[in-house]
Amino acid sequence: MSLSLMRILHRHLDGNSSVWDIHKVINSGNIDSPVSFQYQSMSLIDEIRVFVSVTHSGSFTTAAALLGIPRPTASLAIQKLERRLGSRLFNRTTRHVKLTPDGEEFFERARLFIEDAESLEHFFHTQETEMTGRLRVDVPSRIARRLIAPALPEFHARHPRLEILLGSSDRLTDLAREGFDCALRVGSAGLDSLIVRPLGRLRMVNCASPDYLARFGMPASPDDLPRHQAIHYLPATIGEQPVPWEWMEGPARHALRMPGPVAVNNVENYIACCLAGLGMIQVPAFDVQEHLDRGELVEVLPAWPAPAMPIQLVHPYARYRPRRLLIFNDWLDGLLTPLLECE
Repeated sequence: MSLSLMRILHRHLDGNSSVWDIHKVINSGNIDSPVSFQYQSMSLIDEIRVFVSVTHSGSFTTAAALLGIPRPTASLAIQKLERRLGSRLFNRTTRHVKLTPDGEEFFERARLFIEDAESLEHFFHTQETEMTGRLRVDVPSRIARRLIAPALPEFHARHPRLEILLGSSDRLTDLAREGFDCALRVGSAGLDSLIVRPLGRLRMVNCASPDYLARFGMPASPDDLPRHQAIHYLPATIGEQPVPWEWMEGPARHALRMPGPVAVNNVENYIACCLAGLGMIQVPAFDVQEHLDRGELVEVLPAWPAPAMPIQLVHPYARYRPRRLLIFNDWLDGLLTPLLECE
């Protein structure tokens, strides 16, 4: 670093400043022109933060954006960390970043180290009494409509200055790319780079409409399934086959691809087609309990239920998780608990 640049930075930073503070000064407009230099004050914890973020996101560009630093700085952090450790952590190509065996071993310890460091860093902020800011949350559409939206007034009364942007769909959104702070996922959690908080499992039921059963008869056991038809559910991942009909028999899990007249890709249409008599479905009991209570749907094969569906909160890796996110996640966990079979 040039002597003149060192003097400029010295006027804005103290001796304990990190790479993040230096970038704030450079980007603030207090330095007249772009500069390039070796960041002598980058700490080991900063370098490990970059390493964990690159591993989670699979990209130097995405990791840099999440951490609020330029991409070259992220590359420099990894280079310095590799020199410190005396080992290569990533295999890099123009399109991909992949951990080496040493990188994989280091990642598990690094991830826990960063989580502990961030917990300590924000320890004294937990006494804040009023939550402010904004949260972008993505949840399955049916859970948003039937469970979360009706309960939001109570949450808002407790945290009136916290704004919730509630997105709802049945697709696997790219949380980091689309700017979501967290998501509720039923079934697959999605990308391996997400931080996952398991909540429990949703009990599943098999059901059909009275009209369908009048035409096809009530199945007595899974042996009758080939003579029936199912409404096919298409998973969120493009290109995958419809989900097969599954059932548990003791500890054994079975699956059968059944005939069916229609395939859908969201729960609302899945249930609507069942109500219309097009076939049988397998769905969380929560989603159809009102239809069962009113006799609009009938449970079938209750002794052979589908495997319980995992439900989890996920969020993209970030430098830290603000308290408002932790508060919302705990509230959502409590809201769902009565519906869940515990893990």
